[in-house]
Amino acid sequence: MFTKPAKPTSTAFAGAEPPPRKPIAMSLIAENVSVAGDIASDGDIQLDGAVRGDICVRCLSIGETGQVEGAIEADSVEVRGRVVGAISARSVKLHATAQVEGDVSHAQLAIDAGAQFIGRSARLGQPVQEQLALLAAE
Repeated sequence: MFTKPAKPTSTAFAGAEPPPRKPIAMSLIAENVSVAGDIASDGDIQLDGAVRGDICVRCLSIGETGQVEGAIEADSVEVRGRVVGAISARSVKLHATAQVEGDVSHAQLAIDAGAQFIGRSARLGQPVQEQLALLAAE
């Protein structure tokens, strides 16, 4: 009467890749939302509000009304709004309306005409000695 059902036997080989993850929906931080604190997610975030804290996500898209005061770490970052803090991402795109004050570490960087960028740009994976030499040259 109270027995557990038998567990199905797995035919998968040991070490086989796990089944693909269910896609995670993009999260939205709307224009009228203000967050004080760090944000971390395995998914994507569309930011139209304000965040005062660090952000660590897969992909971050900052809208024209979006503002970040803190460090950003992601695979991909698109900025149309304002960022005060460091950005570290494989791919970074600063659109024409972007205002960025801080250093950008990247593998790929695109800056549209009209974007405002105050800071330094360093390629990810560049040897530390090369980065230090570039900083010392300034």
